[in-house]
Amino acid sequence: MVKQDRAIRTRNNILQAAAKIFEERGYQAATISEILTAAGVTKGALYFHFASKEQLALGVLEGQDQQFTIPDRVCKLQELADEVLLHAYRLQTDPMVRAGVRLTMDQHAEGLDRSGPFLRWSEVCRERLEKAQAQGELLPHVNPTVTADVLVGTFAGIQSMSQAVSDYQDLRTRASDLLRHLFPSIAVPSVLASLDITQARGESVHSEILTKLQAAAAAN
Repeated sequence: MVKQDRAIRTRNNILQAAAKIFEERGYQAATISEILTAAGVTKGALYFHFASKEQLALGVLEGQDQQFTIPDRVCKLQELADEVLLHAYRLQTDPMVRAGVRLTMDQHAEGLDRSGPFLRWSEVCRERLEKAQAQGELLPHVNPTVTADVLVGTFAGIQSMSQAVSDYQDLRTRASDLLRHLFPSIAVPSVLASLDITQARGESVHSEILTKLQAAAAAN
């Protein structure tokens, strides 16, 4: 158990270091040597967990969403809003998420499959929209698959703009504005009136999830 815990800590340390380097340098410019220095581990320790720079990058892409599961809500459109607003908040505060987005949006990352986060986000959004549709939360014309792709693509655009304009400082406002423009075209009026899509929502959801994780850890 001690060895397993140490291996988990080492792996997480390597991922955090890789995230820092990928965010600063991009995929092509980042080197294994820089990541080793940032992580403070041996080459053997790194290659025990990750066989290549590509595997490191994929680990960062996968690691950005671990543990942060949106709590169930009665209203499934609120769950969808929480996904978007939480991600905006974490982009401002979590280096792993910023690095994951940098990799996802990096068109010069030759040889790296960047489709995973887009497909995963589209699937999550589609599932929430389908549940919302089943509960009568959506207007009759809404196609969950199309709407999910529109939401993911639009968020990718606003986060890219926010990064360039303000280093993500205005992203929570932009994310809230996005939902205020999109949701009236898909939600029935009674549901729309009940939604919290304010820019403070992401931080509130983040705190809620952390409290639950800490309570679960204490129970174990």
